[in-house]
Amino acid sequence: MKKRLSLILFAIVVIMEVQAQRPVTITSPDKKISLQFWLDAAGQPFYIIEYGKNKILGASPLGIIRQDGDFTKNLTLLSSPESKKISEKYQLVNAKRRNNSYQANQHTFHLKNAGGEPMDIIFRLSNDGVAFRYFFPGRTDTLIKIEQEKTSFHFPAETRAWLQPMSKAKSGWEKVNPCYEEFYEKGIEAGKPSTLGVGWVFPALFRTGNNWVLITEAGVDENYCASKLENVDERGYIIAFPDPLEIFSGGVNKPESALPWHSPWRIITIGRLATIVESTLGTDLAPSPAKHDYSFAKPGKASWSWPILKDDSITYPVQKRFIDYAADMNWQYCLIDVNWDTKIGLDSIQLLINYAKQKNVGVWLWYNSAGSWNTTPYHPRSKLLTHEDRVREFSMLQKMGVAGIKVDFFGGDGQSMMKYYIDMMNDAAAHGLMINFHGATLPRGWQRTWPNLMTAEAIKGFEYVTFEQKNADEEPAHCTVLPFTRNAFDPMDFTPMSLYRIPRIRRKTTAAFELALSVIFLSGVQHFAETPRGMSHMPDYIKDFLRNLPTAWDDVKFLDGVPGEFVILARKQGNAWYVAGINGQSVEKEITIDLSHFKKRQGVLITEGAGQEFFSRETLPIPADGRFTVKLKAGGGFIITL
Repeated sequence: MKKRLSLILFAIVVIMEVQAQRPVTITSPDKKISLQFWLDAAGQPFYIIEYGKNKILGASPLGIIRQDGDFTKNLTLLSSPESKKISEKYQLVNAKRRNNSYQANQHTFHLKNAGGEPMDIIFRLSNDGVAFRYFFPGRTDTLIKIEQEKTSFHFPAETRAWLQPMSKAKSGWEKVNPCYEEFYEKGIEAGKPSTLGVGWVFPALFRTGNNWVLITEAGVDENYCASKLENVDERGYIIAFPDPLEIFSGGVNKPESALPWHSPWRIITIGRLATIVESTLGTDLAPSPAKHDYSFAKPGKASWSWPILKDDSITYPVQKRFIDYAADMNWQYCLIDVNWDTKIGLDSIQLLINYAKQKNVGVWLWYNSAGSWNTTPYHPRSKLLTHEDRVREFSMLQKMGVAGIKVDFFGGDGQSMMKYYIDMMNDAAAHGLMINFHGATLPRGWQRTWPNLMTAEAIKGFEYVTFEQKNADEEPAHCTVLPFTRNAFDPMDFTPMSLYRIPRIRRKTTAAFELALSVIFLSGVQHFAETPRGMSHMPDYIKDFLRNLPTAWDDVKFLDGVPGEFVILARKQGNAWYVAGINGQSVEKEITIDLSHFKKRQGVLITEGAGQEFFSRETLPIPADGRFTVKLKAGGGFIITL
């Protein structure tokens, strides 16, 4: 009886303790973003985010369910939040901004579950958003497994969303999915179920009132899987793990690790569209570089035969011509694509590398990542599966003088596939090789941790425009979404810029639109789709523009735009600014641009030509108030150099 009474009294005390916990409010350095955190009566953690007086996220549950314990309910807050200031500076040569500064207020909530096991939730609030992650501070040698992550995001009524649906595992051509290659749903009602039934990929863009929110993740390593969003209710989303099929052969899918153990950062960028475009939260929260000498990793522009000329172009004479093309255009690289091992052969590839070196052009080579996870016929394949395989192959490539490798067809976000990516980046770095991931996952800030990762596809890129007319029809609007979503933080190998003709396709973009993508899209190595033949039809001033276009940028500024409609942004290199704009709509658009920020009195405008001309160019006097009006054709574009 006494024992039973003691248990009842203990339960009452615990319930009263939990119910007595009021929300704790934490703020960003400028006080504009505030977050409330609390445990409800059931001991479940919740948070709310406000920006100014506007609610960004309503009450949203948090927590982790491990195989050995539940950290979503019956939690106890052990103490007041532990707080500290975060101040970091770092440089990136493969990003929207060279010199980056991250300031945040960090608050750590120490919790324990009903079994007495500890878990921390670490929040960081900066002036451009919120980030948080879970930490299990114990110490074990055995593997702990996570079954579910209950992190959720509940938006106010009337929130709209710009989301890319996740594709079903092992669907698509030769079972290559998921590879983040679907068109975005634009301006849909938040909470609408995914069109393909398996959730939404990161980054996910939302508009609530006059404010915008971009959700993504960073700090994904070999101890966690990549994640996505799934609908949980009206206007609500939850973190979801990959399909069990999305694994390296025989590997694990859901997260498992020994302790101590951090989850990836959940990132919520908040503000106007300028904040979304100019923020660096996606790399601010990524770990600093792994210990390698990365001086070999140099941004550049590349010629590439495959997008227009396809498989038949992988021959010695054609690739020699594309090396000459890169040299003439002052581009740093040439990519030789699929089946080079048999259609050209190793000895002749060495001759091409030697020839390219004489012309100051580096050669990249294509590889198939598989493995058993897809049935694609392209090769070389199964050359990179183990550390021993990679050391053997990369040692050979290093001796040959190869600049980098493009690795394709991964098709998975499981933890074992994350380890495959990371092992490959480490082994490539040890052999002085740059990397481009295709048919791949979102990089999630990896380019900061592994600076030899120059770019990744993870987008429905230009190659799809060459496949079907319906993709060409969607290209103008699609391209206006990407600076706010896929390309907001991470380099993107869209492979832009077809200035002339696309076989069997009626283009819906002008040559000026395509040229503008060379500035609007960000990629450490920008693989241009245009061929030597197509470039021969362009005026000399366009060739000179592309010869002198920077390979890396110092800064970015958003000027105007609406995702799905149009976008205008500026990138800086040295003392020069490049202002680029595209119209994604099917009607002509007149846009007034405010150039006063740049304090320039004159620039050069390149835009659509009249009649049969591809382009027009004129010197642009800038009015005293800095405001300039440009008319864009449907699917049109422009570039102003200042």
